[in-house]
Amino acid sequence: MTDINSVTIIGRLTRDAELKYTNSGLAISNFSIAMSKSIKQNDQWVDTTIFINDLSLFGKRAEGLNQYLTKGQQVAINGCLDVDNWEQDGKKRSKLKVHISDIQLLGGKSASPQQRSLGGGNAQEFEDDIPF
Repeated sequence: MTDINSVTIIGRLTRDAELKYTNSGLAISNFSIAMSKSIKQNDQWVDTTIFINDLSLFGKRAEGLNQYLTKGQQVAINGCLDVDNWEQDGKKRSKLKVHISDIQLLGGKSASPQQRSLGGGNAQEFEDDIPF
């Protein structure tokens, strides 16, 4: 039996995306999002926020969309989970990351209808290989 590794998240960017390039020239846009959630505590509903700190978008989509991935922008993402492992001061460390396979800009502080249409995963000019 094969396990399924898939996530879908809608949230708002907590900071502007940061565009970097690997030594081989692959563009990577990294950002964080926050999403609101209501939970019931002592017979009352309380709003809480969940932060997801490590999301990565790759290739041409990273380059094309990076200028629109600004703090406060609402996005819908589909992707998969990955783990970064490293050693620091003799201790093994790891962190969970989300590698984005599809992203859409939703209503938010900076998304116009034209910008939102750039976010679709079907846009030919933004298709490329995703390194996972």
